[in-house]
Amino acid sequence: MECDRVVVLVVVVVLLCCQLEASVGLTFSSKLIHRFSDEAKSLSISRKGNASGDLWPKRYSFEYFQLLLGNDLKRQRMKLGSQKNQLLFPSQGSQALFFGNELDWLHYTWIDIGTPNVSFLVALDAGSDLLWVPCDCIQCAPLSASYYNISLDRDLSEYSPSLSSTSRHLSCDHQLCEWGSNCKNPKDPCPYIFNYDDFENTTSAGFLVEDELHLASVGDHTARKMLQASVVLGCGRKQGGSFFDGAAPDGVMGLGPGDISVPSLLAKAGLIQNCFSLCFDENDSGRILFGDIGHASQQSTPFLPIQGTYVAYFVGVESYCVGNSCLKRSGFKALVDSGSSFTYLPSEVYNELVSEFDKQVNAKRISFQEGLWDYCYNARLG
Repeated sequence: MECDRVVVLVVVVVLLCCQLEASVGLTFSSKLIHRFSDEAKSLSISRKGNASGDLWPKRYSFEYFQLLLGNDLKRQRMKLGSQKNQLLFPSQGSQALFFGNELDWLHYTWIDIGTPNVSFLVALDAGSDLLWVPCDCIQCAPLSASYYNISLDRDLSEYSPSLSSTSRHLSCDHQLCEWGSNCKNPKDPCPYIFNYDDFENTTSAGFLVEDELHLASVGDHTARKMLQASVVLGCGRKQGGSFFDGAAPDGVMGLGPGDISVPSLLAKAGLIQNCFSLCFDENDSGRILFGDIGHASQQSTPFLPIQGTYVAYFVGVESYCVGNSCLKRSGFKALVDSGSSFTYLPSEVYNELVSEFDKQVNAKRISFQEGLWDYCYNARLG
């Protein structure tokens, strides 16, 4: 999952301030409360009675995130004006889930595939392109939720193309079959083997199929509706490496820019613009939206091609600073990857940065797992 590069975890805090400058220099302020906070709930009950409290969504529940998402979409449509683009998200909701060490510190979402639909808890990985799920397993990770000590209302699932009326094999001569040279017959099912290079021996292998991904849509001046979109997915018959240690036991959704990724296929079908948003915060209230172009006023950083091709989400690093000291070396590329937990730098850049940090930090340096964490300090916060 390209986990040795860089990941960007975004927490957005909006502070609204209003100051009236008069001749007397007065400042007016107003207290802000969250629309679904306990304080707001109490105010609603006091005004409308107990019935209002009965309709209040439980914090972090499915209904809670659906209401928040609905409000966000309404606001985005208002700000985007007459632009006619729909937003898509998995049929079970846009929520991105986080289970910490139990599932290897990755972010997940529930998706439904096939007819009848089967649910999968897939890892969200912007560092790869392929969507795969455990399928007609020969060598797969355990699929019991209790095995991973996670709190779910269901176990994980296994896919079988033969049980889905909408599945069909992707043949070796298909333009999206990158592994066609390994085929004996051009009409054979397209095989695949995907190596996650930064995890030793972490692989997924099987063959490719086409099937329906169940989605929900919200567009300008339209109500929410359900739809199915044809996607390419890997029937992952054999997994190896970290997939047996809790990393994505129920599959991976590759969100990269390649032709085979879900965002690319949805855009090619004319369902969305070729973009998506993936937001996380520390309270498990992340979300994923396909076709989200953001607000016109937001700042952006362009992605960079590698040898003329956009193979992944690379950005250029222009400079980096420690305190008020900005170091001279720049011009390297960094991969934006939702499958990584830390930011990784080229060794020469890292050495310059930690050396400058060590000069400036006002704390005692301590030894902690030498060779892995060389710059640790005994410091008091606050």
